[in-house]
Amino acid sequence: MTQADPPPRPTTELAPERAASAAAALDVLLDSALEPIVDMVLLARDGGYEALTHDGSTRFRRVGPGPEDFEVIATEGIDPLADRSTDRFAPLEAETANLHPHRSENAYPHAFDQVAQLFDHPAAPDLAVIHSAAHNWEDQGGHLGEHGSIGIVQARAPFIVAGAGVRAEGFVPRSARLVDVAPTVAHLLGCAPLDDAGTYVAGQDGEVRLDLIDDGAARPKHVVLVLWDGTNPNVLYDMARRGEAPNVARLIGMGTAYEHGAMSGLPTVTLANHTSIATGRLPGHHGILHNAWYDRARATQVITNSELTWATAMDHCFPGVESIHTAVHRTWADAFTASINEPCDIDADFSTFGFFRRGEVPPIPKSPLGLPHTTERFVRPSKDYAWSSIMDHMSAEQATGIWSGHYRDVTYERPRFMFANFTLTDAAMHEGGPHSEMAAAAVRDSDARLGDLLAAVEAAGAFDETAWVLVADHGMEESDRAVTGDWGVALREAGVTFRDEGYSFLYLDEEFAGS
Repeated sequence: MTQADPPPRPTTELAPERAASAAAALDVLLDSALEPIVDMVLLARDGGYEALTHDGSTRFRRVGPGPEDFEVIATEGIDPLADRSTDRFAPLEAETANLHPHRSENAYPHAFDQVAQLFDHPAAPDLAVIHSAAHNWEDQGGHLGEHGSIGIVQARAPFIVAGAGVRAEGFVPRSARLVDVAPTVAHLLGCAPLDDAGTYVAGQDGEVRLDLIDDGAARPKHVVLVLWDGTNPNVLYDMARRGEAPNVARLIGMGTAYEHGAMSGLPTVTLANHTSIATGRLPGHHGILHNAWYDRARATQVITNSELTWATAMDHCFPGVESIHTAVHRTWADAFTASINEPCDIDADFSTFGFFRRGEVPPIPKSPLGLPHTTERFVRPSKDYAWSSIMDHMSAEQATGIWSGHYRDVTYERPRFMFANFTLTDAAMHEGGPHSEMAAAAVRDSDARLGDLLAAVEAAGAFDETAWVLVADHGMEESDRAVTGDWGVALREAGVTFRDEGYSFLYLDEEFAGS
C-alpha cells in the first residue's frame, strides 16, 4: 500500500437505508440499563469500524494488511478497546481473583483486527453485540461457563506444542493466535510453502511460530493435533502442574506451552474457530462466520453447529479455502491424513463426517456407562456429559485404531497429519463452569484418552518422529448467575425489527427470528 492508496474499506458496511434502525437499536443497547449484559456494540460504516459503549467509543480504520495495521480516527469518553494486552488474567490465580471482570478491567487482544475481519464477511451483521463477561444466558438456556466475546478469558485457548522438532521450553510467558496453528504445523512438518513469506495455506492470516521450532532437530514425520473444545487454559495448566492431567504434563515437559494462550477469532465460538485452526484464516475470511448467521443475499438462515449440519458445514466456506490437509497433500501427494470427529475436514483422506455424508454411521455406543475414562458421577445426571463421553470414546477409538493400522476392517497407514477433536471439556465447562469439579473431571477423562492416543503412537513405533499440538477453539469464562437478561426484549419494546443470530449478530429490518 502506497501513500496515495486509500485505506481499505470494510467489505460489509451498515447500509444507508438501515441507518435509522441502527440509531434506534443503539439507543437501546447503549443505555446504561443494559450495561450489565452488553459489553459493547460493534459496527462498520463510513469506511471504518466502531466499538461503542454507554460511556465511550472508539472509531478506527485499517491502513495496511497486517493484523496491527490500524489507526484510531476518534475516541470519545472511555475507549472500550484501550487494553489489548494478551497477558491479563493468567495464570489461574489471576483469573479467579477477578471473576466476571468489568469492561474497564478487561483486555481485548488484537481487538482492531478482530472487529475488522468480522465485517470482511459479506453476511456480517449490521450490529455485533458483545456480551459482558458476567452475562449468564439464562433466558437462552445458558450455562455457568460462557464464551463468544473477544474478552481475553473467553478468547484465550490453550496452546501446547511438543515432540519431534519442537523446542522443549516448558511454560513460556507468550501468546499466539489460533490462525497461527495451521502455518506452524505445516512448517513443522516441512510442507512446501506457497511463497517466500511463509504462506502455507491460501489466504493465510496466521504466521509460523518460529519460536517453537528446534532448528537443530529433524522435522517430524507426523503431527497429531488434539483439540479439546472449550477448554480454559488456566484450569488446564493448573491441573497439569498439580499432576491431575499427567499426559498433558508429559507434553509440556517435552515441548512448549504458551501461558498466555492462543487467541481465537471473533466470534469466539466453536465452528468458526475449528475452521480457523485448520485453515489459518479468521472467521470473516474462511466463510464460517458463526455457529449461525443470516444470509441476506439468499434470505436464509445458516446453521452450521448442529447434529444435522456439522457433516456439511464446510459447504459454507469460501471458494479456495485450504486446510493443513491441503498443504500436506501439495507436498506429498501420497500422504495419508485423518480428521477425527472434526467438521473442518477439507481435503482429509479419512474423515469421521465423511462416513455420515456417505450414509454410513460409525459405531456409536448406546450408553456411556462402562466406557473407559468416564466419570459416572457426572455421566448419570448430565445428558451433555454423557453424550460427549460417548462421542469422545468414539473419537479415541477411531484415532487409536488408525494408529494401530486397522479400523473397521480397513487397513490404514500412519497419518502424516491427524486432527482429533474431543468435546467433553466444552460440555462440562459450560454446564458446571470452568472452575467446577465437573470441569476438572472432564479434563481428567480427556487426559486419559490423550494417554491412550500417546500409547497408540508409541505402539506404532512412531513416537520419536511425531510432534503434538494440544489446543482449544476458544476459552471459557465463569458467568454470574445473577446477571441475566436479553437485550432482545428491550429492542422489541422499542419497536426495533431485527433478527438476532447466534445471540449476538443483529440483522436490522428483518423479520424477528428469535433472540
